[in-house]
Amino acid sequence: MSYSVYIVQCSDTTLYTGIAVDVEKRIDEHNHSTKGAKYTKVRRPVELLYVEPHEDRSSASKREYEIKKMTREKKLKLIGLST
Repeated sequence: MSYSVYIVQCSDTTLYTGIAVDVEKRIDEHNHSTKGAKYTKVRRPVELLYVEPHEDRSSASKREYEIKKMTREKKLKLIGLST
């Protein structure tokens, strides 16, 4: 089973990073479901900005952790929204 690391922008312009098997389903959950992350529930709607595929959950989790430690500027550069 393959996983993806994703970054969304919330309605307050903050960035949220997560992992999922089905990114489209997860974004729908963030926007409409009670299964959305606590952080994003109060910051709806979210917009998908970035997806990075990984072979397994372990590598996706490690990458998610790396991205979460990045500054906002580094995340925006990764996404391609900053120079």
